[in-house]
Amino acid sequence: MATSYPPALDWSTANCTVGRSMAVLGERWTFVVLREVFNGVRRFDDIRRHSGIPRQVLSNRLALLVDQEILRRAPYRDDGARERHEYRLTPKGFDLYPVLVAIADWGDRYLADPGGPPVEVAHRDCGGVVHAALVCEHGHRVTDPRDVAPRPGPGGLPADEHAASDR
Repeated sequence: MATSYPPALDWSTANCTVGRSMAVLGERWTFVVLREVFNGVRRFDDIRRHSGIPRQVLSNRLALLVDQEILRRAPYRDDGARERHEYRLTPKGFDLYPVLVAIADWGDRYLADPGGPPVEVAHRDCGGVVHAALVCEHGHRVTDPRDVAPRPGPGGLPADEHAASDR
């Protein structure tokens, strides 16, 4: 009797974009830094004070996000002070906003205090609360994650022969 296995095992994860994304975004403080910048907190000392991130960790996260072109450094100078930098989102950084909203939605649903979520994201035009949603390229809203299935994409690579023979 043959054992059934998931079709995903036929495809390599060597070029997995989820893994590559998590190499950049997966550290605990990265989305906290992004939350601050998305909320308009852009200066190092303000981010550190508001988020509680240790100084060296914040310095490392900001350097990574700048190196990855998610944030850019912009100079500023307060009266009588030396030039410093604040951190601004790049287009690549703005593309992470739906991810931040999805994380907030999940946290609001499962981790919020009994009084509800501490922050809401509102649509500027109508004031409605914004949520992340799954929508296919044809415009269909997906309400049940069981209604989606992975399939090889144009960059998909077959699993190596050794891994395939282990099944």
